[in-house]
Amino acid sequence: MIQISSWTECSAFCHRFHMETPKNQSWHWQAIDPSRNVARDYHLWIETDLFGWTTVERRWGRIGTKGQGVTTSFPDRRQADTIAQQIRIRRESAFKRIGVRYQAVE
Repeated sequence: MIQISSWTECSAFCHRFHMETPKNQSWHWQAIDPSRNVARDYHLWIETDLFGWTTVERRWGRIGTKGQGVTTSFPDRRQADTIAQQIRIRRESAFKRIGVRYQAVE
């Protein structure tokens, strides 16, 4: 039941949707090898926006530069988790592609 001023309304919205506390997650990696002139930075965030959608934000570039990024929104947290898992697997395979492993940054 929602009570506003002096009237009460039972909204179906209240019963259909259970608002839960969003579980935000983030990862940060760097790949550094001065002998190969590699200095890469990669950030990954999963967050819930004000509308209840889950966003996956990625930012990457050379360390010390503005870099670039992309944000993708999903109506379902499972879809966002799947994409984030694929991104994490891709970071783990960096050695095969660029010759330097990404290391987690705390």
